[in-house]
Amino acid sequence: MDKEKLLRHPLTLVAAIFVFLFISSRLGLKLPISVISQDRGQPLIVEGQGKVTVVPDIAKVGLGIDASGTSLPEVQNGVNQKSKTLVDTLKKLGVEEKDIKTTSYNVFPEYNYESEPPRITGYRVSLSYEVRIKDFDKINEVVVAATGAGANLIGNISFDVNEETKKKKLDEAREEAVKEAKNKAQSLAQAAGVSLGKILNISEFPSFEPPTPFALKEGVGGTEPARPEITPGETEISVTVSISFEIR
Repeated sequence: MDKEKLLRHPLTLVAAIFVFLFISSRLGLKLPISVISQDRGQPLIVEGQGKVTVVPDIAKVGLGIDASGTSLPEVQNGVNQKSKTLVDTLKKLGVEEKDIKTTSYNVFPEYNYESEPPRITGYRVSLSYEVRIKDFDKINEVVVAATGAGANLIGNISFDVNEETKKKKLDEAREEAVKEAKNKAQSLAQAAGVSLGKILNISEFPSFEPPTPFALKEGVGGTEPARPEITPGETEISVTVSISFEIR
């Protein structure tokens, strides 16, 4: 089949090329083939990452009250009274009212499934709070006092960074990410023998990774919970930026 016929049959041409490449590779022939990953006129797109660490300055402790009984009004009244005592106790320890947030209030009927049909035998009421503590030295004191005030649910403790500090550290990470992206672009442009033009587009992808929360011992009755050593450690704030440069 001559050249003209090959051109009229694209599939035959492609097959012939693959056969030629296979034979050439078996014979060890070197072919002048180059791969171009970027079309003419397309921008140069690079990424940069910036990371900063910060020590958390806010602790969040989960506290709650759980009670059950045959009369729903009596159970609710008991939980409400314990709730007031708990909140008053936290305030006496220096926790501000704005740092005591109700996270859930649930009422569950309890059934006797041995009867047919199942019948309600009582009710369970649970109330949960998230308490923000800025003085880490008071965490154990808060947990112990809360248990004594009627809290029988002690949840996880987690750490956070105040918004002002978080914003400042995010700006630092952003500057570091942009600097890395620009340096990378300059290096690539110099290696390729081209020059960079204006920035065409920029986008960022921030991330905040708080320390892993750990569980505190659940309070039961008047039993004093365990006193863990509070170590907030460090958390990382990172930003990844993608910048598109014009190529000249």
